[in-house]
Amino acid sequence: MFESDATSTRKGAVLPKPLELVCFAFCVANVVWLVTALFTGSFLWELDGQLTSTDFLNVYAAGKFVLSGAPASAYDWPTHREMEIAVLGYDFKGYYGWHYPPFYLFVAAALAMLPYAVAHAGWSAVSFPPFLAAVRASTGSRAGYLLALGAPALVANVLVGQNGFLTAALIGFTLAFLEKRPVLAGICLGILTYKPHFGILFPIALAAGGHWRAFVTAGITALFLTLVSIAAFGIEPWFAFLRWLPVTSQTFLSEGQAEIEKMQSVFALLRTLGSPEWLAWSGQGVLSAAIAFAIWQIWKSPARPFELKAAALGVGVLLATPYIYLYDMVTITIPMAFLIGLAMKRGFLRYEIAGIVVAMLLIAVFPFVKLPVGLFASAIVAAMVWRRLILR
Repeated sequence: MFESDATSTRKGAVLPKPLELVCFAFCVANVVWLVTALFTGSFLWELDGQLTSTDFLNVYAAGKFVLSGAPASAYDWPTHREMEIAVLGYDFKGYYGWHYPPFYLFVAAALAMLPYAVAHAGWSAVSFPPFLAAVRASTGSRAGYLLALGAPALVANVLVGQNGFLTAALIGFTLAFLEKRPVLAGICLGILTYKPHFGILFPIALAAGGHWRAFVTAGITALFLTLVSIAAFGIEPWFAFLRWLPVTSQTFLSEGQAEIEKMQSVFALLRTLGSPEWLAWSGQGVLSAAIAFAIWQIWKSPARPFELKAAALGVGVLLATPYIYLYDMVTITIPMAFLIGLAMKRGFLRYEIAGIVVAMLLIAVFPFVKLPVGLFASAIVAAMVWRRLILR
């Protein structure tokens, strides 16, 4: 048992002081970084007053198509790029593609009703509180607030106006609600289908653990969102979405035109190192299959602490998908939160706090090294989960 492990620290309801200080330091660093970015032309506006071109542009432009009565146009890359240029008021290098299922157009349309800069900043402001609540629920204590505020990928997500907070919140709530509120958990998981590659391991875990109410509710929720989007936008956006999916995969993964060196997966790492595509897919496939098998084994055992199951699944989804960027690494806060929650009950193992800190630092240094540090951070968290599994 962990309680009697000679290497564990004293149990308690608060974070150990070293981890608390590190999280607080990250909180301060996040605030300073965002304020600095705002006044140095890296956030919302450039120094010459022009709007900055970031990932958020694809969402806003898609929303403009919805408001103009042509939602399917968001999936046509040349047409969508023209709208992005019109929004910014100037041409720019590259393209921010729209790749989400049509029900995410509801979010895009709501944001497009606002001025661009307000919508950009507002999206992070609106999606952060659910993330904060999900981390708190995953930790099981108010220590989760500090952990969320100190999330090392927080700034990366806010600067580009991405949906990392939403993804993390949905994964966190799915896991936190699963045992006592399975229907709510299923609804959250159903909404997560807006990014289906982050949900690929959940059916395995839910089936292994016998969480059928959540399983069925997730399917009903996804179907409901699909039908509502068809009622609102027609069937054509779905046809367009399906037509452009192979193009998206070819462009982003096979050809690596969307800065594949910024992705945080084994697939991207192997491609960045010069490996042929078949080898990269093979490496990712072997890893994903191994993780899926491990998740099945972990979740089918009723004796394992739920926090450990949740942490395994939370970090497993980060390792199993080939398509993951740094802003998605906000989600690593969820498995960390479950691990910390368990450790606060049973005691921290030796080097466990150091492992969490190293994982946070790895993500934080990405802007300076341009390596798949998020992948390495996920591997560290996975190793900590495995250590607790074998020492139970």
